[in-house]
Amino acid sequence: MNAFEQVRASRKARRLPQLLIGLVGYGAAVMMLVKSTLGASSWSVLTEGISASLGISFGWATNLVSLLILISWIPLRELPGLGTVLNVAVIGFAADATAVVLPDPRGLPAQIGYLVVGLAALAFFDALYLGAHFGSGPRDGLMTGLVRLTRLPIALVRTAIEVSVTCAGWVLGGTVGVGTVLVALLVGPLIGFFLPLVAVRLPADGARGRVNGRTRAGRPG
Repeated sequence: MNAFEQVRASRKARRLPQLLIGLVGYGAAVMMLVKSTLGASSWSVLTEGISASLGISFGWATNLVSLLILISWIPLRELPGLGTVLNVAVIGFAADATAVVLPDPRGLPAQIGYLVVGLAALAFFDALYLGAHFGSGPRDGLMTGLVRLTRLPIALVRTAIEVSVTCAGWVLGGTVGVGTVLVALLVGPLIGFFLPLVAVRLPADGARGRVNGRTRAGRPG
């Protein structure tokens, strides 16, 4: 669906709260992974590096990265939806709020707990957000736009983005660790598991809605 079809589609009384809960939960999960200090997702590594380099909060760095990616959509001819715009507005602030209330883990067992819970929460809330059918996040739009522009396979483009972002974040001072590898390997399959369970079935979707979990799994970040 395009942006107008997403807004006109039915079941908004469920879809809008699900979208907001998914975005807030995603921001909280991102910060939990960061606080584990065992390594977060590639984009979080970049965000952490930018935050340290510019002396701004992790949340503001998240919003800045999202805004810059959205600007890159213009030459790629990607069109944002309501979920895309709220992604920029909500996730960063949710991450900052979580950093205030969530204590730092003490000891390796607590760090591992943060990593495991954060990874599961990241995939669940990502699926919750995507399942509301209000459009993809800035980072997924960057991937699809580059795939269309370069005509290269999705796997190759996604891997190139993930590696480039991780390296840039590491150079800027972001934390790379075992968590970074685990997120890269496990978050996709976990989203594929959760998405069919939480995706809103739309009457106009028909059979397409039943296969969303297998055909449209992805991240909002």
